Amino acid sequence: MNMLTNIILLVQILSALAMIGLILIQHGKGADMGAAFGSGSSGSLFGASGSANFLSRTTAVLAAVFFVATLALAFLGNARPAASSTGSVLERATVTPPATSDTQIPASGASTVPAPTAPATVPGGAAQIPTK
Repeated sequence: MNMLTNIILLVQILSALAMIGLILIQHGKGADMGAAFGSGSSGSLFGASGSANFLSRTTAVLAAVFFVATLALAFLGNARPAASSTGSVLERATVTPPATSDTQIPASGASTVPAPTAPATVPGGAAQIPTK
């Protein structure tokens, strides 16, 4: 099964690279736009669209090969033996306990930081900040 997957992946990569090359070589429809407005002799505003040349047909065939290879890889990627499918991914996950360290957090959720104390008042009415 692994050899078949590698062959299909190779076909997909080669078809993708060939498509990229062919698309970059092709003459765009927008290149004739300036000729339509006075310089040149084109038949219509966007050029002739009825006939397809060799490059566009080859690109279409390579796109079909790429699409079929992608579907085959998706099918082979999801094809697993029925015995190994036990349900969801969460049911197959293993839980590892967290590593213990020297500082333990109390289970009650109480903080280990001391609570702030109320400022002491002096007879003059001004509050003093407690010092340690």
